[in-house]
Amino acid sequence: MADFPLPNASTNLTGEVALVTGATSGLGWRFAQVLAAAGAKVAVAARRVDKLDEVAGLIRDGGGEALTVELDVVDAENITHAVAAATEALGTVTILVNNAGIPDAARAHKMPLDLIDRVLDINLRAPYLLSTDVARRLIEAERPGRMVNISSIGAYQYSGNGSALYSTTKAAIARMTEALAVEWARYNINVNAIAPGAFRSEMMDGMLERIGDISKHFPRKRLGDPAQLDSTLLYLCAPSSECVTGTIIKVDDGQMPR
Repeated sequence: MADFPLPNASTNLTGEVALVTGATSGLGWRFAQVLAAAGAKVAVAARRVDKLDEVAGLIRDGGGEALTVELDVVDAENITHAVAAATEALGTVTILVNNAGIPDAARAHKMPLDLIDRVLDINLRAPYLLSTDVARRLIEAERPGRMVNISSIGAYQYSGNGSALYSTTKAAIARMTEALAVEWARYNINVNAIAPGAFRSEMMDGMLERIGDISKHFPRKRLGDPAQLDSTLLYLCAPSSECVTGTIIKVDDGQMPR
């Protein structure tokens, strides 16, 4: 039997290298800083370089190590280069947080093809490509790893308010999580997901501008704060969740019916 500490609940990520996509705002902005505060070296990736520099500066000011990686997840070649850059500068990426995503904000029968392609590319194709690239390097290095995909409670509940494709891609992310967890379990790569409800972010702010305040319909009359996802993220990235893979954790503050 392994000699586990009592309790087996460490969230110390010292020695780990994390890559966080969509790190310039919202959940990704918070996730990058949380992983750094737990001891990981963090590569922050997104398109807006000025915002990347800002979050990297905050991490360094807090005593952490950060690398900015310009990344347009629509570009498959750019994805490969981003993972390579993070690996060269910080070491093998052992934690991947697939956070980048966009809403569709359009009725399904009115969506132009270019928007359909963009939502699919960013919300589904990119996380899949990033996951396979990181996994390939972990397997070659014979290193264990943790992947956390950001799904949505919208994968499980859709009210017909004009985000059918978003809902579809987030359901696909949940299934991708389950499938890749099975495929890579033998290599000690854990793949899990978080399905948040309505949390404050730039994306959410844009939605509220279009449809008004939705929090009044929730049991607790509030939106979630990204900080309330810290413990879930750390749990899935930490050594203490070694036995957890292929799991989607819903964090929605009781907002949605079951």
